[in-house]
Amino acid sequence: MAKLYFRHGAVSSAKTLNLLAVAHNYRNQGKQVLLMKPSMDTRFGRDTVRSRAGLQQEADVLIAEDTDLLAIPFAERDGISCVLVDEAQFLSPKHIDQLRTMTLQWKVPVIAYGLRTDSRANLFAGSRRLMEVADTIEEVKTTCHFCNKKAVLNLKHVNGVADTRGPVVQLGAEETYFPACFGCYRSACLAAGQLPADACWVESEAEVFAGEGSVEAKMHAATTPSSKAKAFGMAEEKSLGNENVFNVNVPSVSP
Repeated sequence: MAKLYFRHGAVSSAKTLNLLAVAHNYRNQGKQVLLMKPSMDTRFGRDTVRSRAGLQQEADVLIAEDTDLLAIPFAERDGISCVLVDEAQFLSPKHIDQLRTMTLQWKVPVIAYGLRTDSRANLFAGSRRLMEVADTIEEVKTTCHFCNKKAVLNLKHVNGVADTRGPVVQLGAEETYFPACFGCYRSACLAAGQLPADACWVESEAEVFAGEGSVEAKMHAATTPSSKAKAFGMAEEKSLGNENVFNVNVPSVSP
């Protein structure tokens, strides 16, 4: 039976680049793919799937709130070997269930890429459903923007300050998202008085604001680009040990 894959990662972990590489690998083998994205994602154009590295392709299917993915005509999906979905966190649980059903009815693997959690460290509805029903869950890894630990959360800045109280989905607004480890995320939110209301992550402020060597102090130093490498002692190339940062494996139709 074909599988449903969920490949998640923090912001800026090359998820879309990974997706486009998988699409290239299939097409390089003479196989067809069906590329999907939420219609609400218009950052790079209505029909465009684009990575921050600059690579891009046109989406075959735009998923709106009322889209029935299982109603896609046979002529539009005949001969495809894989379905690839970008920004899957924005999909509804209904659409995730339709992707799940595709693997049975269409007999092709479906690979969904997206964020796991929002800027408040809560699961997106689409990501939650994928965690519940996917056959295989894989992490696309990247390092924290502020240190060399693995990023697990998405830190939103508005006007240079951490923000967890504004809208979770705010495409095109004047904010910047950073991949962050738990320590740096917590420290930045504390410094801005923006710790998520339902989070009980800090026993004592002394744990975070512990002086010059604290995470908060390093993050303050890192706000100046020229001092970032010095503040964290960052090497020119980041490393996650022996873990794979970039996975472009092409699953078989019947894994």
